[in-house]
Amino acid sequence: MDAEEEPGGRRVEDLVLDAARDCVLAYGVRRTTVTDVARRAGVSRMSVYRRWPDVQSLVGDLMSREWHRVIVDAARQAAAADGPLRSRLVAQSVAAAATLRTHPLLRKILEVDPEILLPYMLDRRGAGQEEMLGFLVEMIAAGQAEGSVRAGDPARLARAVLLTAQSFVLSVATVADGHTPAEFDEELTLLLDRYLSPSAPSVRGED
Repeated sequence: MDAEEEPGGRRVEDLVLDAARDCVLAYGVRRTTVTDVARRAGVSRMSVYRRWPDVQSLVGDLMSREWHRVIVDAARQAAAADGPLRSRLVAQSVAAAATLRTHPLLRKILEVDPEILLPYMLDRRGAGQEEMLGFLVEMIAAGQAEGSVRAGDPARLARAVLLTAQSFVLSVATVADGHTPAEFDEELTLLLDRYLSPSAPSVRGED
């Protein structure tokens, strides 16, 4: 039985996504072709096309998978954090930002094909951003019930947290000027913790 015949197709999808990751890391998105991916995955081009119409949609699913893994790993790290839910929320957000900032796939895209990310920064949210927002809304609401997170619309607060963390992932290199990543992680921790603290000043129209 070859990879294409695995039940449910999950093995094929994993093989193809792994191959797509390897191709992007080697060539960049624009120079990656379906033929390259299929050959590296050991499947036919039709096996790829049955699931993805083009390289762009394939790379979109690849990014979603990779960012999901980052979120899950950050949650695992944050679960061990002491203190209230706010502390765990902040720890996960900072851990995810730190991992994404050095993630090989994101670094390669930023260096070679940054335009791939523009739609997710200017026009629409990707699956990874949606997943992070869902986590943030849930944790903020739970923190509010616990009393460790300030009052306010959880969806609004979650979006502000995501925007802040996202800037520390994508733009920190432009302003680093000799400061270390660890120093920026400390500043992001301070920013998010104080923003979400019950002692933070309320904003008009927020409640």
